[in-house]
Amino acid sequence: MVWDYLKTFAAPIILDSNEAELTVTLMNLAKVRLFGADNADAMRGLGFDGIYMDEYGDFKPSVWGNVIRPALSDKQGWAVFGGTPKGKNQFWSIYENAIRSPHEWFLLRLPASSSGLLPPSELSAARAQLSEDQYLQEYECSFEAAILGAFYGTEFRELEQQGRVTSVDVDPSVPVHTAWDLGYRDDTAIWWYQVLRGEIHVVDYYAVSGANVQELAQVITDRGYRYGKHWLPHDAKAKTLASGGKSIIEQLGAHLGISSLAIVPDLSIQDGIQAVRKMLPITWFDNKCYEGIEALKQYQREYDEDKKAFRQTPRHDWTSHPADAFRMMAIAWKQEPVIRAPDRDKPLMVGPQNTVTLNDMWSTVKPKGARI
Repeated sequence: MVWDYLKTFAAPIILDSNEAELTVTLMNLAKVRLFGADNADAMRGLGFDGIYMDEYGDFKPSVWGNVIRPALSDKQGWAVFGGTPKGKNQFWSIYENAIRSPHEWFLLRLPASSSGLLPPSELSAARAQLSEDQYLQEYECSFEAAILGAFYGTEFRELEQQGRVTSVDVDPSVPVHTAWDLGYRDDTAIWWYQVLRGEIHVVDYYAVSGANVQELAQVITDRGYRYGKHWLPHDAKAKTLASGGKSIIEQLGAHLGISSLAIVPDLSIQDGIQAVRKMLPITWFDNKCYEGIEALKQYQREYDEDKKAFRQTPRHDWTSHPADAFRMMAIAWKQEPVIRAPDRDKPLMVGPQNTVTLNDMWSTVKPKGARI
């Protein structure tokens, strides 16, 4: 649709167009090109005089810093961030920067109640037909409104209010486990976590697009943690011709050791989502997991345009792989033994200070099944 708009409105000054590259060349030889944020790597190595990012709140948080900002440096280009608020995500962070640095940013916020772009009758009708959160988000540019259709919105509000996104130290006495979602053509996501005293401590996160098995194994090794289990989705057992008839688990086993790998039980997506909801109240996140946390906060249901309602199935976008890997964690963590304090030895002594009973003595030597 955007491509059609570009060709239509630029038609009087278009010199040439290339539909395969979604590029138009204007009379002055300037070029306008369209990219999809879901394949931001296509912009790597290019230089831009300027770029407009539509619905920036839907972008993967790393796209700006890792791809787009460097592409503007060569020509000292400009950037416009546009879109609708969807909670306090990376779009909100840019908005806050613009407020704090008015000498560096131009900020235009257009709430419908004060912009005058829509007549009062239309606003009244919209308000009557939408929920309060929908109206505030779509018409009043509110970052405080709940993200519509978010699976874990309530849980993350409570989690952040309780300060459970913080600095989380790794306990060297407890193994670090990983939970994966493997993308064959798109992203692979990995979470690192520890199970401590009935709590889940999420200590690290990583996502990459297009990496091979050896590169992923190197990421695991380079982190330097003392590992327990690496939990993989059930489809890691599938063999493929492209890898010489070997499954992902066999390929990873050659680098990480087959005994360190485990397959998560194959539960439905809905069962996994419920497992996440039960786990989040006992979960702590390290700050370095920012991008993964944003993915979980924005993980949403699909919207059924015909029924005008959210489906139970998730929308597939950049949040899918981090959320799928987190579901693996929510199912797998209960398989880990609970770390408890070691047993304390009681000294046997003669006199009134002795606290050892005959049962204590018997318990150290009694055979299995014996009775006192």
